[in-house]
Amino acid sequence: MTAFFISLISLFFLIITLKLFFHTTTRFKNLPPGPPFLPIIGNLHQLKQPLHHTFQTLSRKHGQIFSLWFGSHLVVVVSSLKTVQECFTKHDIVLANRPHFLTGKYISYNNTTIAVAPYGDHWRNLRRIVTTELLSSHRLNSFLEIRRDEIMRLIQKLAQVSYNDFLEVELTSMFSEMTFNIIMRMMSGKRYYGDDCDVSDIEEARLFREIVKEIVSLGGANNIGNFLEFLRWFDFDGFEKRLKKISKKADSFLQGLIDEHRFGKRNSNTMIDHLLKQQHSQPEYYTDQIIKGLIMVMLLAGTDTSSVTLEWAISNLLNNPNILKKAKDEIDTHMGQDHLVDEHDISKLSYLQSIVYETLRLHPAAPLLMPHFSSEDFTIEKYNIPKNTILMVNSWAIHRDPKLWVDPICFKPERFEKEGETNKLLSFGMGRRACPGTNLAQRTVSLTLGLLIQCFEWKRIGKEKIDMTEGKGITVAKKIPLKVMCKLCHPLKIKDAF
Repeated sequence: MTAFFISLISLFFLIITLKLFFHTTTRFKNLPPGPPFLPIIGNLHQLKQPLHHTFQTLSRKHGQIFSLWFGSHLVVVVSSLKTVQECFTKHDIVLANRPHFLTGKYISYNNTTIAVAPYGDHWRNLRRIVTTELLSSHRLNSFLEIRRDEIMRLIQKLAQVSYNDFLEVELTSMFSEMTFNIIMRMMSGKRYYGDDCDVSDIEEARLFREIVKEIVSLGGANNIGNFLEFLRWFDFDGFEKRLKKISKKADSFLQGLIDEHRFGKRNSNTMIDHLLKQQHSQPEYYTDQIIKGLIMVMLLAGTDTSSVTLEWAISNLLNNPNILKKAKDEIDTHMGQDHLVDEHDISKLSYLQSIVYETLRLHPAAPLLMPHFSSEDFTIEKYNIPKNTILMVNSWAIHRDPKLWVDPICFKPERFEKEGETNKLLSFGMGRRACPGTNLAQRTVSLTLGLLIQCFEWKRIGKEKIDMTEGKGITVAKKIPLKVMCKLCHPLKIKDAF
């Protein structure tokens, strides 16, 4: 009898979904072209990882703006810089919303964090807090010692193992631990990786890394239940159950960080301290939930993105030793060996900056950026885009567009010697919902890369070039962790500088 009722309910929702699908897909005129789609599921069966590659292939066939159907949800993918610029200048407010996925409900406190909150007063207040209170130039300057200390700890660790000769090192985990420590110290004053860390902190780090890994695996378009709502009634694969479980773990972890500061277990000038002070004067807005949401976004968005960029940068430099030599010569000319590169020196090192830009061009950490959601009908180019359309930007494809870039798949930092070329980069998004952490990411990556080039000799483990195959995930790292050979340069001078 139970099976009969389940079958009956399934049939009912199937009929409703079919009716909605055909009504939705036939009432719009002059949509961007796209591949054929199936009833109910649309084009979901055609989505192969990595999505930015699949979308590039589809754009070659259907044009730089094309349509897909994720169930009954219209998705428009843009792979043209000109169209993206039109979207986020002329139609920026219309596209200032985010689609609501199940992860937003459970992980992002019912879609109230800055990353996924609907455009409006609440989001504007969150944006103000982040840009003027947490990531302002003044605040970032106050955290300079944290960044410098964590980067120098990485340099010292590498120096200790490569003092006399070349030694094989695995950089992927080192970069990840360094960037995680930087963000955590800025947020809460705690180091999670290193010989001087408490056992309890190391265990907390392991727990949070597991939480992040689970959140990433459950995010975005990976779950068809985001688009075929009737499947959520049954939760066949336990997706929603897993989300509920991981959301409780994440909330408990974040609440623990807040309580440590609230009850005096930690006494430091951190972002959490600042937010708790604001809570005293504006308790109705600076709630624990708002603060936890801000911490969550900072940790998710501010760690892997920088570590992945460093990983790709070193990989490209070792595959192009002439570029590495040119960068080292620039640093030696401006800094010498008695003065280590510092943040205020970066502006003098134009070629180093170009290497960072070129890395961001070829390997944007989030190739599809964050999806947008239209709040009303609008027109781009010659096409009509209806309300409630998901818009995705394939920045990876735009950064490799031969119409925009000479030798687009080659690593050539010199291209950014031409004025205005950086305006074609979309690594951090565009418009009012662009990433507010751009300044922090560029400071961290530039200083780390500058010191790695200045302090060490680098070479590949074998004659073969480093494998540049991409891994899977919202943040795209190398599929194979980066292992290289390094040797400390001028040991006595560098040691004295430490």
